[in-house]
Amino acid sequence: MTAAAAPSPQLYARLCGAAYLGIVALGVCGELAVRGTVVVSGDAAATAANIHSSEALWRAGIAGDLLMHVLDVPVLVLLYLLLRPVGRGLALFATAAQAVQTAVLAVNKLVLLAPLFLLGEAAYLKAFTPEQLQALSYVAIRMHAFGFGIGLVFFGCACLARGYLIFLSGYLPKALGVLMALAGLCYLINSFAMLLAPALARAIFPAILLPPFVAELALSLWLLAKGVDVAGWRRVSERRADVP
Repeated sequence: MTAAAAPSPQLYARLCGAAYLGIVALGVCGELAVRGTVVVSGDAAATAANIHSSEALWRAGIAGDLLMHVLDVPVLVLLYLLLRPVGRGLALFATAAQAVQTAVLAVNKLVLLAPLFLLGEAAYLKAFTPEQLQALSYVAIRMHAFGFGIGLVFFGCACLARGYLIFLSGYLPKALGVLMALAGLCYLINSFAMLLAPALARAIFPAILLPPFVAELALSLWLLAKGVDVAGWRRVSERRADVP
């Protein structure tokens, strides 16, 4: 297919921007409106009581997270289509890395279901004291946070690759490329700090995640509102098509 016959990338950009904005919104709601209001840091009993009294909210948060991961799929495909002209191999690497992240985070939602089972009324739970069940539930929630951090290692690599491709593209603002690369670096620092230096992780959180929030929000809004420079995208596509 020649560059002249290629479909306009604007459709890719607008769809990607809308889906990406949905991911950002669902992520903020899950962390702030659900876990941020239900989970009491360091207090297993209070957290368990909140889950009991807000079970519907807790379940809605899990469902919202899963919807967020469903939206990951069109975003990673559309970003591949948008950035493929700059570097097919690196765009494919970013796509594969985000696919791993999405799989890890989707499976990680099972951990958030554990408190619902542990704090239920099943007869087999009578083998444990209420305090033990509360503690196990809180451990499950903490494990989810670390599972999220592990998934973000792969997403951080994807952001670095995409930031580089956006910077080189010529049909998207270089500033977006810088922001996305910075986002990837922040994700990697946060995740490895969680695993290797917990005290450092506590000191830099949540400030370390502000640059990624700004970068992803800016990219989603730009794609939705402005899209790409179509002439530039086709020019780069045509140049790549001429390379044997």
